[in-house]
Amino acid sequence: MRKEEKNTIIEDLVEQISANKHFYVADIANLNAATTSKLRRKCFENKIKLVVVKNTLLKKALEKIEGDYSEIYGVLNNSSSLLLCETGNAPAKLIKEFRKECEKPILKAAYVEGSVYLGDNQLNTLVSLKSREELIGDIIGLLQSPAKNVVSALQSGKNTLAGVVKTLSERPE
Repeated sequence: MRKEEKNTIIEDLVEQISANKHFYVADIANLNAATTSKLRRKCFENKIKLVVVKNTLLKKALEKIEGDYSEIYGVLNNSSSLLLCETGNAPAKLIKEFRKECEKPILKAAYVEGSVYLGDNQLNTLVSLKSREELIGDIIGLLQSPAKNVVSALQSGKNTLAGVVKTLSERPE
């Protein structure tokens, strides 16, 4: 591969990584064509972009992007694929689901919400992470809960109060 081609690939990787908030580095080596095609289809359905990359080109692309990705450099060996997405836990869920049928992909590293996760043992942690939208929904639900309780108490209280007033008015003097 000529130097110009490599530079083009590096610039393309820089654009793709910068455009997506989260990325995973996984090993999908030795998957047959049918299984790889099935994985790509599932990635497409879940709005995850799967790119097979050369480790040295990925490292050079990460060096060009603002931020510290040096922890990831250690796992860039053998075969690597890049999973790019907008939702931090989507690739982890996809990997976990896909591994019910096949032993790969193996998680090498993940960059989610500004944190680096190394190793396949971090998969369950990544699956349980909530996305920004899910966290906002939880906070809104928590903020609405006290207001709902007050409204509910007021509504149930008016029925009780009306009953007491009615009983008192009907009582003989």
